[in-house]
Amino acid sequence: MNQKKLVVLGAAESGVGAAILAQKQGYDVFVSDMSMIKEKYKKELTENNIPFEEGQHTSSEIVTAEEVIKSPGIPDKAEIIKSLHKKHIPVISELEFAKRYTNAKMICITGTNGKTTTTLLTHHILQKAGFNVGLGGNVGKSFAMQVATQNYDYYVLELSSFQLDGMFDFKADIAILTNITPDHLDRYEYQLQNYISSKFRITRNQQAADHFIYCADDPITMQEIVKHTYSSQLHPFSIYKTEGMTAWLENEQLTIELNNQFTMSIKDLGLQGKHNIYNSMAAGIAARALEIRKDVVRESFADFENIEHRLEFVNSVHGIDFINDSKATNVNSTWYALESMQKPVVWIAGGVDKGNDYAILIELVKQHVKAIVCLGKDNKKIIEAFKDIVPEIFETESAEAAVREAYKLGKKGDVVLLSPCCASFDLFENYEDRGRQFKAAVRLL
Repeated sequence: MNQKKLVVLGAAESGVGAAILAQKQGYDVFVSDMSMIKEKYKKELTENNIPFEEGQHTSSEIVTAEEVIKSPGIPDKAEIIKSLHKKHIPVISELEFAKRYTNAKMICITGTNGKTTTTLLTHHILQKAGFNVGLGGNVGKSFAMQVATQNYDYYVLELSSFQLDGMFDFKADIAILTNITPDHLDRYEYQLQNYISSKFRITRNQQAADHFIYCADDPITMQEIVKHTYSSQLHPFSIYKTEGMTAWLENEQLTIELNNQFTMSIKDLGLQGKHNIYNSMAAGIAARALEIRKDVVRESFADFENIEHRLEFVNSVHGIDFINDSKATNVNSTWYALESMQKPVVWIAGGVDKGNDYAILIELVKQHVKAIVCLGKDNKKIIEAFKDIVPEIFETESAEAAVREAYKLGKKGDVVLLSPCCASFDLFENYEDRGRQFKAAVRLL
């Protein structure tokens, strides 16, 4: 019997997981990565006798595939993807592929901001409720690897727009859209509508028994939602409106009206700040849709701890607080961070600009920011945007230099906030590396 040939492009977490699952399902698998493959992934491929190449894509080998799974990091305009499309060879995501081999229920979360926190909180609630649940997508382990090696009944998956682009037959039983603000526009021909359409793919294939949870306070979501009809049950949430909402805020009480009413004081939430009320509402609706008991939801809300690199308190040095928000790789994430600050801010920002419009930050910067320390190779856009508002702007090219400069500028009662607004690839491996270097530098003070 001829084995079906499957090529996996990209040999990091998702690609290696997909390759191992494909091999287990009897495919003839080949893995190709344009970059050098990290040792731990190379070891997994070698141990499983999966042939691979690194530092190149051998086109003649790749175009003989019957199907290709591509890493979310590879854009559609890459030459190899264009040549596959020309030959009508299907190019799908790891998620699309892995879903074929599991009947587990899918709770899927996307959005420009808040998706990681919402994903981890939702997973935390399900675990606490005793569900046999996996965590994957953009966080945790590869979804495909878990399908290959585990037997979960539920998955909580964080999905980026890039992952959703490769989704065709996949269906979310519960879909959460936290919000949409301009991001990654370089991948979407600088057309916001293309990015919006990507995010809305999370509702694809949903039926009457499924749930779509979304933020009624997000203008872009609300403009888009009226353009479509939905088979699924719709659950809007808001902190400003009550009518027609599944979850709302009134007199500092968070209320969820689904399978009986749930209420809880926002003062008792483990996650504080306005953006986290939204995240809690979204996760809470998902939990109630699964009929998880109210006391379990309440307890989970109270004892959940925030993720690393998202408004993470690092240390207080001579009365100056240092906060690591390295995960803020776009303007809107930084907007949330600045909005939640109660003290004067020395703001560390910069990196690889993804087509940012800093205008939405101007009012908050006027209110909160006393000085800016740029951390990037090209800071022109940030300097241009804020030079007339912030009297002191300094440039640095390492986390250590940025922390030292910010410390000099701060005084007792101030906050040094790393909330870069930008991707990290000019000076760091990724946002985690940037956050860890920032924390290490703070500890050296």
